[in-house]
Amino acid sequence: MREHVLEVDGLRKAFRVGAGEVMACNNVSFAISPGGSLGLVGESGSGKSTIARMLVGLETPDAGTIHVRGRQLGARERGRSARLRRAKDIQMVFQDPYGSLDRRLTVAQCLDQAMKLHGLPFGAARVAALLDQVGLLAKHGESKPHQLSGGQRQRVAIARCLAIEPSVMVLDEAVSALDVSVQAQILSLLNEIRADSGIALLFVSHDLAVVSEVTDDVLVMYRGSILEQGPTDRVLNSPEHSYTKLLISSMPGPGWDPKSVLVSRAAFEEEVGA
Repeated sequence: MREHVLEVDGLRKAFRVGAGEVMACNNVSFAISPGGSLGLVGESGSGKSTIARMLVGLETPDAGTIHVRGRQLGARERGRSARLRRAKDIQMVFQDPYGSLDRRLTVAQCLDQAMKLHGLPFGAARVAALLDQVGLLAKHGESKPHQLSGGQRQRVAIARCLAIEPSVMVLDEAVSALDVSVQAQILSLLNEIRADSGIALLFVSHDLAVVSEVTDDVLVMYRGSILEQGPTDRVLNSPEHSYTKLLISSMPGPGWDPKSVLVSRAAFEEEVGA
């Protein structure tokens, strides 16, 4: 049995809203092996992005632990060296690559800057290798973000993560803003990366079709809690929980009937007392 590269145990996070609080993450636990890929799925507000943000240190858990290769990450990293160490362990690819790239820098400068920050070898040869790894040409290193397409910018964002050689890559709706054909290319790239490098992927998405292409296992979330989990093929093809069935029935396709989805949702909400 392979050692887990990422282990999350009992993660909890609540946000105060007015006089009460909203539970964004309630006792969530999971693990990913090297080269493995786990999907977090659910509707908006299910807690997926909150978990992603806690992993990379953008939110502080109220309870629970996060371990990367056996080392526990602090709930609140203090000091520059601790934050850099965490960033070296876990990198994040955001939904909007344009917003996450420095528009003043060329692609080559962006990649060099990331490697310099973490004390890693950098330079033209390393940049060219990274661009080739994500399916870009050396000439793209001379471009600035606004000169690239959305798919090319997302490839640059992935290359920047790879430049740091992390153990885990978190992708938060990383292909949702891309055309379907470009999505397919990026998903294929991600599968190649995890097979070749052993990097573990945590894929946050509301799109079950996307999750089915790039994950081994999946967690189905609703209002901060895990309702179903297991191998992706099993969960999506033979769902056990009524909410998972609702999500699957909500996917447009041949014979899709939106009215039946509304009926299913009403039944589910009555079941959970929503």
